[in-house]
Amino acid sequence: MNGDWLLRGRDGRLTVYLPSDDAVLCRAELAPGGPWETPRRVGGDQRLRPGPAVGQGADGYAHLVAWRPTGSDGSGLVHSTHFRPRLAPLDWTPVGHPDKKGDRTGTPAVAVDDRGRAHVFVRNEGGGVSLLAQKEKGGWNPWQDLGGEGVQERLAAVTGESGLVELYAAVPGGIAHWRQEEPGGQPVRSEDTGAFARPGTLRALATSAEHTTLYFTGERGEVCAWRPGSEPVPLVTAAGPGPVSAVRCDVEGHDCTVLAQRSASGRVAFAAYPTERERAGAWWTESGPRLPPDAEVAVALDEHDEIVAATFTPPTGTLLLTGRKDEPGLALRAWREV
Repeated sequence: MNGDWLLRGRDGRLTVYLPSDDAVLCRAELAPGGPWETPRRVGGDQRLRPGPAVGQGADGYAHLVAWRPTGSDGSGLVHSTHFRPRLAPLDWTPVGHPDKKGDRTGTPAVAVDDRGRAHVFVRNEGGGVSLLAQKEKGGWNPWQDLGGEGVQERLAAVTGESGLVELYAAVPGGIAHWRQEEPGGQPVRSEDTGAFARPGTLRALATSAEHTTLYFTGERGEVCAWRPGSEPVPLVTAAGPGPVSAVRCDVEGHDCTVLAQRSASGRVAFAAYPTERERAGAWWTESGPRLPPDAEVAVALDEHDEIVAATFTPPTGTLLLTGRKDEPGLALRAWREV
């Protein structure tokens, strides 16, 4: 999944969204902190192409977007909304193609503004970025071409604490950034950085009322943090090859950002540091069993605003979960399969 696939619903229950062959599966807690339901298919029997995406709004609703096959060589995007973990997600609804027709053009990314409107970003046939945004009272606005060139896979979409939507994308020679200047407005390309980002390593997080922070792996193999208006800051050597997952939480009364990544050893590595104070430094601590190379890692907050982490291994469908112990620091409980 592109985006945070481990989410807390508005009722406090955790939900995971997992790609599986030609579908997306969801699983939810039967009660906060309790047992989990069996996997169920999102959106009915619609067949999907690889590379779905998910985003969540302040209302707790999850918005999912994926490509579906349309004929022998065509594809189109579909959208579903999941209002509450124990309810069934809505059926997939076709929302079109950035070039009106053609095959899959790239992995979508989803962000939801403070009014609950989903914003779907996807690379278009020309190598730039196109946007499809929901109207406040239902339906969708026309596709918008945001420009760009040579945009790489795995866009990173995020909603700031201001409620405005932002997008980061790796492009030749650096990283591009688009940001809304007003609610409901078209995101404008505001600033690029010349820092190199390894493909597929971008992850964005709202880190203050003024800023979102982009995490990416740079050319020297370091996880870097970048906030437009400043220079990227190397934070820690990447534990492994994939993107980090990130969440803000309170650790002993301090606003901290916690990063998680599958390490080169196969275990999950965690690092924490004071939010937006990258120069304070960070270091990895590994946890849990050794995982296959294709295992995905996600972090979120549970019903008590404590950190919870999950791993998912696609071929087997194995889902592992851990959470914070009731003791000082960031100690985690033993991982368990759910």
